[in-house]
Amino acid sequence: MIKIGMMIGDRYEILEKIGTGGMSDVYKAKCHKLNRFVAIKVLKQEFSENANFVSKFRTEAQAAAGLMHPNIVNVYDVGEENGIYYFVMEMVEGITLKKYIEKKARLSVKEAISIAIQVSMGIEAAHNNHIIHRDIKPQNIMISKDGKVKVTDFGIAKAATSNTITSNVMGSVHYTSPEQARGGYSDEKSDIYSLGITMFEMLTGRVPFNGETTVAIAIKHIQEELPSPREYVPEIPISVEQIVFKCCQKSPDRRYQSMAELIDDLKQSLLNPDEDFVKVVEPDRRASTRMITDREMERIKRASAEKDNLDESMRLNRANYGNHEDGEDEDYEEDYDPRMEKITTILAIVAAIIIGCIVIVLVGRALGLFHLSGSKDGEDAAQEEQTEQVEMPGVTGMAVKMAQDRLRKLGLEPEVKYVENAAYPQNQVISANVEEGMMVDPGTVITLTVSSGTEGVSVPKATGITFEEAKNTLEKAGFVVNKNESSSSTVENNYVISQNPESGTRAPKGSAVTIVVSTGAEDSKIRVPDLMGKEEDEAVAMLVEAGLPVGTVGQINNEDFPEGQVCYQSYSVGSFVDPGTPIDIKISMGGKAATYTYSGNITGPTREEDPDYNTEGTTVKVTIVTADGTKLLDTQTTSFPVAVNYSGIKSPTGTITFEYTNVKRVETGTAEDGTPTTEEVKEEKKIERTIEFTEER
Repeated sequence: MIKIGMMIGDRYEILEKIGTGGMSDVYKAKCHKLNRFVAIKVLKQEFSENANFVSKFRTEAQAAAGLMHPNIVNVYDVGEENGIYYFVMEMVEGITLKKYIEKKARLSVKEAISIAIQVSMGIEAAHNNHIIHRDIKPQNIMISKDGKVKVTDFGIAKAATSNTITSNVMGSVHYTSPEQARGGYSDEKSDIYSLGITMFEMLTGRVPFNGETTVAIAIKHIQEELPSPREYVPEIPISVEQIVFKCCQKSPDRRYQSMAELIDDLKQSLLNPDEDFVKVVEPDRRASTRMITDREMERIKRASAEKDNLDESMRLNRANYGNHEDGEDEDYEEDYDPRMEKITTILAIVAAIIIGCIVIVLVGRALGLFHLSGSKDGEDAAQEEQTEQVEMPGVTGMAVKMAQDRLRKLGLEPEVKYVENAAYPQNQVISANVEEGMMVDPGTVITLTVSSGTEGVSVPKATGITFEEAKNTLEKAGFVVNKNESSSSTVENNYVISQNPESGTRAPKGSAVTIVVSTGAEDSKIRVPDLMGKEEDEAVAMLVEAGLPVGTVGQINNEDFPEGQVCYQSYSVGSFVDPGTPIDIKISMGGKAATYTYSGNITGPTREEDPDYNTEGTTVKVTIVTADGTKLLDTQTTSFPVAVNYSGIKSPTGTITFEYTNVKRVETGTAEDGTPTTEEVKEEKKIERTIEFTEER
């Protein structure tokens, strides 16, 4: 008997009941060994002495325990203690897809497709492990608070062999495939059918087939054509409609043959929603709708009657942890069918012939007897295919930030190297390692040599220490720290792999030092894809494919990216994040470009800039020029400060230049009377200051 507060397995403390079903109860618990919350599914006491129910319960645990995927509710542990059978699952804080659909009435096309892709990826992982779910429905799909979609409830799943599974087990009748409804075989394509029905419900807010009894609904799955979802929601794109139709074909041979095929079409529908690219195999006699036979009708009624005799008590509550309807499985004895045996024999012979042909071709190619020109042509084409190159822009004399931005827009990777140089102002590009006008591949690293002025600060060593230590060291030296992440099998997690500029070089105080921090081995992290410049739909598809949820989606004005393109992502490209980390994006609204202001008082040359500057009466020419060459000020003055106020500036940085003549007397000798003789010496001076403007809001 489970009681609140009791311990199970010497590690799981029962906190509260969060769900109940026909055969099991689900509790929230705390694992004291790993200090985390988990969900524990416990077989009800009245069934714990029934070997059949215990077997079913263990089958569910074993089917799910072998699967580890971001889109599947993971099973951590299985056990039995004092007659209590239980297994421990990942605790998912969220709601079922069924509740989510009810809450929103129906989902948008983009949201429905994004969820369908994640569900498909979870089911694909199960299929790759030879597990067929057989009860895909919105009640068995969880949406966590962070937007992650997870498939749960493998209660009537079975391991797939090289042959199809023969069983009378049906999932929930509203989502069951025609072959399951007949009590016939079920395979991976049965899950595809159920997912198609689930997509129909996401898009329209209703199931396609309804009836007064489970038998009536099952017969509709077998005999009636699926209605078009566009009948209920006309704005659904044709590609999405065709995907649903292909998933829900009566004949399994006309459906998608794998989840990978379905995922490809779902992604394509995000990019080209109005394109009719879905291809369905032409119908044949086996694929056509036909009347149900008396034998099949009897089989459906028998299955339905036995399910009804359980008074719905055997409906497992899985994905919602007890708050949704769920079909309980029951294995029925399959009648011997000589036709099926004949078909199986024929298929086995055909398969043997095909395998024999493949072996002959492979051996022939190895001995040089065959030459498959098509394959060779494909290889040559792949080798000849090259990425379109870009032209290296001129960056010499440009502010380093502006040069970096320009290179990144072209798909190039800027790297900064500082050197002391009196001829160039601080943070101005002196040269690049690639000449202007040269054609280079996207992704090429461009090394920019940048002036640190004459008062550069030595960059301290930041490698080989933790990120916190490196950040503290660099900031104490007066630098700004930029952090990038990269996986490494040799550098420990959170330790610095490299830095730019390198230690020992000199760079302006206040400039940025970029450090690359290890995220440990790549296996446990997910690399963040490059979303910049992508359309919103494509960016969402890329995140879904990477297994990362979409965070908040905002809009901002940005002149660098056309309207509708991603111009910001919350994690840098190529960095590694934990599975389930939401990625925020911002979409460019185009339009108004960023502008800047500059107001205040310009002080004259300081003693640090020129110890010989005479503050009394020296005429100084003062100019202010922005990084794009716009002259804001050109004046002469004998007194400081000079008040300025400018707005609408199009560049973020600029340069103040002071030009004047220093006049001083220098001793040239001694007069007859012993007094020193002097003469007036003039020295032309030019002093430059780099300034940053304030962005207008």
